[in-house]
Amino acid sequence: MFAGVVSISAAAVFSFALLSKVVERMVSLSVGIMLSTSLLHALPEAFESKADPRTLFATLLAGLLAFFLLEKAALLRHSHHHEGDGHHHAHGHDKREAGKAGWMILVGDGMHNFTDGILIAAAFLANPELGIVTGLAIVAHEIPQEIGDFIVMLNAGFSRVRAYIFNLLCSLLAVAGGLLGYFTLDRASGLIPYVLVFASSGFIYIAVSDLMPQMQRRATVRESVPQVLLIAAGVGIVLLLTHGH
Repeated sequence: MFAGVVSISAAAVFSFALLSKVVERMVSLSVGIMLSTSLLHALPEAFESKADPRTLFATLLAGLLAFFLLEKAALLRHSHHHEGDGHHHAHGHDKREAGKAGWMILVGDGMHNFTDGILIAAAFLANPELGIVTGLAIVAHEIPQEIGDFIVMLNAGFSRVRAYIFNLLCSLLAVAGGLLGYFTLDRASGLIPYVLVFASSGFIYIAVSDLMPQMQRRATVRESVPQVLLIAAGVGIVLLLTHGH
């Protein structure tokens, strides 16, 4: 819940000012935090358990493919129509399409937040420090994602206040996911390693498939140096928070 409120509130503030600069910086920081959380903590925690390594690797593969297919489905559904784009649509067609996109964003966010709640619960049950860095990784990624969602919702006709309130309500689903994950996984602790691996597959896929390609579009030295430093800062933050583990 706290992670959702922080990311949504930050997105609301940043979407009203300093938009492009903040998004670029947050993307780089997110890469460092998400990769280090997955590769240095969540995956080792899962593989140190009694779970079968082959099954864990199969879960990792299934997770990567699942996120690929989910992103593919989202891209196929997404509408890019605009009024006056040269295509002959019925009057109001694009406004209706934009409105649908806004509500689709809310539905997708709700499902995403619910899943995040389960993942954070699994991480805390495995190790409190891992829970903290997992929550941090989710917040770091959610801020630039929420900024993009705000832009879509504003284009869909939502007011800034309405977009903020609806996104905040969607964040409550993280509480439901967290409670479900905590009480379910606490009684079925054998599932925790698989949830951690699946969460890691999502972090790795998002970082490598979505965020890094955005950074590669800015290839000058002046733009690349801050990116590398922020990735290192993200890794450093995770290491600092888990120095005793």
